[in-house]
Amino acid sequence: MELITNFIKIRGTFCIEEIPKPTGFIIFGASGDLTARKLIPSLFGLFEKNLLPSNFYIIGAARSALNDESFRQKMLNSIIEKNKSDYISNVKLFLEKCHYISGDYDDPSLYKTLKQKLEALDKKAKTKMSHVFYLATPPTVYRKIISHLGLAKLTKENTKLVENVRVVVEKPYGHDLQSAMELDKTLKNVLNERQIYRIDHYLGKETVQNILLFRFANSIFEPIWNRNYIEDIQITVAESIGIEHRAGYYEKAGLLRDMFQNHMLQMLSLVAMEPPISFDADRVRDEKVKLLRAIRPFDREMIKKDIIRAQYDRGIINGREVPAYREEEGVKPDSNIETFVAAKIMIDNWRWNGVPFYLRAGKRLAKKVSKIVIRFKRVPHSMFKPLTPDDLEPNVLMFHVQPDEGISLRILAKHPGPKLCMDSLEMDFQYSDIVKGELPEAYERLLLDCMLGDQTLFIRDDDMEVSWSLFTPILKTWEKDLDGKESSPLLFYPAGSWGPEKSEEILKRDGREWIKI
Repeated sequence: MELITNFIKIRGTFCIEEIPKPTGFIIFGASGDLTARKLIPSLFGLFEKNLLPSNFYIIGAARSALNDESFRQKMLNSIIEKNKSDYISNVKLFLEKCHYISGDYDDPSLYKTLKQKLEALDKKAKTKMSHVFYLATPPTVYRKIISHLGLAKLTKENTKLVENVRVVVEKPYGHDLQSAMELDKTLKNVLNERQIYRIDHYLGKETVQNILLFRFANSIFEPIWNRNYIEDIQITVAESIGIEHRAGYYEKAGLLRDMFQNHMLQMLSLVAMEPPISFDADRVRDEKVKLLRAIRPFDREMIKKDIIRAQYDRGIINGREVPAYREEEGVKPDSNIETFVAAKIMIDNWRWNGVPFYLRAGKRLAKKVSKIVIRFKRVPHSMFKPLTPDDLEPNVLMFHVQPDEGISLRILAKHPGPKLCMDSLEMDFQYSDIVKGELPEAYERLLLDCMLGDQTLFIRDDDMEVSWSLFTPILKTWEKDLDGKESSPLLFYPAGSWGPEKSEEILKRDGREWIKI
């Protein structure tokens, strides 16, 4: 296969970016890993790009006994680690905007101290502020924090000092449908839906955002984006790493909860949804929910036939032997938690009737890669005798989500030489071709949108409810049927592979195979 090198000329570039109104950003769990690796470096990235308002501040809140200075030093280290190849010019000015308070999340005095700190900083700003509360904590304390924020009246909007209040909630949003609805009820006791930002960082990735523009800003694709021209759609999210000291979380969650209920379904909905009437947040999310409602529910027979679950065994990754999941620290030696899932999903609507969507995700796979693959139908007739339609490879469109973000299109074309000489060529676009340096961190986009009050890339309550309703029956079936006699049994695959061989059977049964990625 040849690669066509693109020399990309950008014409008519049309970029719109807003700067938020004055904002106070409050992070619960500020001493944790998410804050250090993602949140503070992303906020600093926005600051460097002049996308934060002149009046802003950050307050970290956590149990760890830090003060302003030790918190700033910790955040400086994380910024330097993230930007080690770049000269950091404004870091001192940024860190002066960072503050810290400590306390227990179930202690009312923490919220009293926080309220006093907010009032002092808001008065100093001499303008009405928006407040963003980010819950970068374990999910077990979400309800405590939300309840205390309500009791302290910190969620009240349109006061003398505060204009808007928004709350960002990280995944996992619940453990199943019932727990997700209970959490939502707690939030709705003190917040309205407009204030709730359920975050999924995959929606902040450039290539995922590009799906909407690719589909609906180009007239050449929409007419063929349906069952008449598309053979199947495949979505793969593969990681070469294991659970990385997260056994406590993973033993309770598993791969289906960790990836399918959120990331995988969100990408599927963007690929398959109908055109929204506008780029307004609720109009986009209306169509996503309609699509999710059209997914065929999994009955017991479908769970047995169309879903494969597996767990990684010992294997070789990058030339070194790695342990089995059951040998990881903190994992039960007889654990039945899945680290790999492959599934066939059908959508019962006019556009996609009969088109299978094949999804797979897993830990300790051959390489780290996330791709969405659209495989088009083969030509119905071959005029190129003696070649038959089966000899002609179908066109394939790929969205490369990570790494090497971009889009590629595989076509057939004449190869120089004999009159009938055909080859498969790949037209490949990568963001690295046109963007100097690293792409913006996904959290930058999402944090900025939250401060702007734009919920387009966040999960709405009905979206969350439908996605959990699809997968909760599968989880309940697995929990009851540990030996897999009545559902899909737990299989094993060597680390460094593409999962269990049986995951190929889902496609082979339909006369298809996974596209090589």
